Amino acid sequence: MNALVHMAETEVPQNPLVPPIPELVIGLIAFAIVFFFLWKKLLPSINKVLEERREAIEGGIEKAEAAQQEASDVLQQYKDQLAEARHEAARLRSEAQEQGAALIAEMRAEGQRQREEIIAAGHAQIEADRKQAAQALRQDVGTLATELAGKLVGESLEDHARQSRVIDRFLDGLERDAGNAEAGSANGAAR
Repeated sequence: MNALVHMAETEVPQNPLVPPIPELVIGLIAFAIVFFFLWKKLLPSINKVLEERREAIEGGIEKAEAAQQEASDVLQQYKDQLAEARHEAARLRSEAQEQGAALIAEMRAEGQRQREEIIAAGHAQIEADRKQAAQALRQDVGTLATELAGKLVGESLEDHARQSRVIDRFLDGLERDAGNAEAGSANGAAR
């Protein structure tokens, strides 16, 4: 036992970082077995999952780019349609303004025509009323003049033909006197 103790005492102290050789060999063999198992069984599964994920990401990027391009196309279509709609609205607004102006001009012309018709009808009515009033006045004045003349003369002027001639002469004389009086006052006013 002394020899063992002595050997233990004389033995070089072993470095704790360097494992003993049998442990190192067993560890390397175990590592090789685990590595071989992982390399043959687990690594292809991991590579397959990673490849699928890479393809999915690339496909997603392609889909996103396609969707972005489609969205860009749709946006351009929308902008084109919006510009066309604005142009159409401006054209319709312009047409409506033109139609409104034409309608206003037409209504003004129609109003002017109706106004002229009303004025002409009013003048015709006034002229007809004036003639009717003059005729009624002539008859009334004639009747009164005949009665007055009959009273002055002392005989009846019942003869209608004579009565009409007398009335017409009397009224014509009154109209001449009235015309001369107006002309004289107009000449006096002109001086």
